[in-house]
Amino acid sequence: MLPGATKDVCFAVLLLSATLATADAAAAQTPQEQRWCDGEEGATPSQRIDACSSVIKAAHDKGDKLAEAFNARGVAYRVKGDLERAIQDYGQAIKLNGKLAAAYNNRGVAYDRKGEYDRALPDYEQAVKLKPSAESYFNRGNAYLALAQYDHAIDDFTQALRLKGDFAPAYDNRCWARAVAGTALGMLKQALADCNQAMRLSQGNAATFGSRAFIFLKMNQLDAAVSDYDDALRLDPKLAFALYGRGLAKLKSEDAAGEADIAAAKLLQANIAQQYLQYGIRDAH
Repeated sequence: MLPGATKDVCFAVLLLSATLATADAAAAQTPQEQRWCDGEEGATPSQRIDACSSVIKAAHDKGDKLAEAFNARGVAYRVKGDLERAIQDYGQAIKLNGKLAAAYNNRGVAYDRKGEYDRALPDYEQAVKLKPSAESYFNRGNAYLALAQYDHAIDDFTQALRLKGDFAPAYDNRCWARAVAGTALGMLKQALADCNQAMRLSQGNAATFGSRAFIFLKMNQLDAAVSDYDDALRLDPKLAFALYGRGLAKLKSEDAAGEADIAAAKLLQANIAQQYLQYGIRDAH
């Protein structure tokens, strides 16, 4: 994913979780507790946690329905930011129902949020095996992207798009994966097409403009690169990736104003030059 920006999306990024909510998931103490556990009626994460705890405590069935309640409570814990408790609940759900794809997917999301991509991958793989979905392929693609396994990431984003053709975040992140991995003009053009499609499907965000600007920089289309970096910075003025890239594009165009951008980027992110070098772009000096 684009450094310095969130595609959440993930991504954000858009990293997605799913719950399996059913009307009779478990014998709740009250009907409202069941609805709140299922995420209905605008229940807050804290309300969902309390409600699911009541559902779990009152449950007589120790099988699939109870697994769904643990999974739902895990989602609430994750949304609240308590990743460890979320992981514990997803683990309980999986012990009760080893075929609950949502619990594997959601535990992968929690590991992903902790930066533990090597632990997220096996869960995503199991989710894809049990119940392939655009979201599970997308999530696994993001983990591969974070691990710099760009070919695998591109394949997963492609699978996500086969299942959901209007999935803008998948176009967005495949654009970035192709932009980073691309050395030949053909792949860079594919990356450009992905970014353009992402922008057609949803309003452009700073990360998407930054990705497309990076592609133009690699293609030596410097005016277009500066324009897209400008748009990225309009949306996120402190995006070091865009400041540094704009500085490089300006210097390559013999515009001395690029020095100020590069200096500002390094103040925001000391290792930004190394990151660009990692992605195949050397300092203009």
